Amino acid sequence: MTLAQLAATAALLGALGLIASRVGMSAIPAYLLAGLLLGPNEPKVLSLIRPSEVTDFVAELGIIFLLFFLGLEFTLGRLATSGRHVFVGGGIDLGVNGLLGLIVGIAVFGLSFASLILAAAIYVSSSAITVKGLIDFRRLADDETDLVLAVLVAEDIVIAPLLGFAAGGGGRVGATFAILAKALAFVLVSLAASRWLSRPLDRLLDRLPREFFLLAVVAFVAGMAAIGKGLGLSEAIGALMAGIVLAGTSVRDEIEERFFSFRDVFGALFFFVFGLSIDVGAIGSVGWLLAAAVGVTLIGKPLTGLLTGAGRGGFSRRQRLNAGIALIAHGEFTVVLAQIAAANPRISPAVHSELLAFAGLYVLITATIGVALMKESKAIGRRLFPALPAGAS
Repeated sequence: MTLAQLAATAALLGALGLIASRVGMSAIPAYLLAGLLLGPNEPKVLSLIRPSEVTDFVAELGIIFLLFFLGLEFTLGRLATSGRHVFVGGGIDLGVNGLLGLIVGIAVFGLSFASLILAAAIYVSSSAITVKGLIDFRRLADDETDLVLAVLVAEDIVIAPLLGFAAGGGGRVGATFAILAKALAFVLVSLAASRWLSRPLDRLLDRLPREFFLLAVVAFVAGMAAIGKGLGLSEAIGALMAGIVLAGTSVRDEIEERFFSFRDVFGALFFFVFGLSIDVGAIGSVGWLLAAAVGVTLIGKPLTGLLTGAGRGGFSRRQRLNAGIALIAHGEFTVVLAQIAAANPRISPAVHSELLAFAGLYVLITATIGVALMKESKAIGRRLFPALPAGAS
């Protein structure tokens, strides 16, 4: 990638991102679309940039900063506060959407490693798009927002070992279990560190001048990412755990403020680079897969909301529907899973290309539909569940 190409890329990302924000949509599909338009695959009219070592490194930085910021949002205190909804709502979400995703995966790839990756990609919602929608549509104060956030926390917990599985799984059963064991051990050690090392980290980071404070945080995040990759998991799980460790410190807000721009820039470039791998010409081979995946998502996520928070003292049906619809949009985790799995040598090149094409187009579709439905979910709830007449049971 030359400086001229970088300038053209940044300009296009900014323009498409601005258009997306003006129409109330997430910028993630816009960034994927930019990569699709400028990439080497169909359509080739605007082909300008080809994947290279430079774009791969930029994408790696994007994964690291995206997952680091997602980790910063996870704290043990938040987990304790969310309480029952994390385990009940998260369990229902995994059971419903994980099962539906697995059915689609087995129908396409048979009982294989690829089918499990596809199931995970369909299961996990986009924290970034969902939270942005809650802010944009002024839903943060709604009672059911606690339920939405609890399910997202549960997905963060589940996705951590899945990232390691995507990077190194798919071989012999023993080797795959070893990968999962390492991922779980890495997660548990990181959670323990976030609990017991927060005060020592506070004291260390507070004493550093601002310039060295920034360098220390970068070194810690990059180091954790390198450890994750060195363990045969992925840089993504290392970055996620780095965020979780620092989430318990008093400097968390300062870290977010100072590194927010890094996340936005490199996150945009990550989705752009992923978009370079999307081949619209492959839509014929994944068309029915896309239709099935989008269909089960439009059923499974609202069903998660309706089944969660029911019962005495729970949420109304309208509130539960609002929560379920808020989870429809897929984004960063789906793309990251496909990107990591594509580097796994145990998946054939043909399946690689199908997973990459599917993930990009699936995110484009679900993010667009999900945000549109989220905007209208209260009106939809009033139509589906009209208020009972006074005195009716």
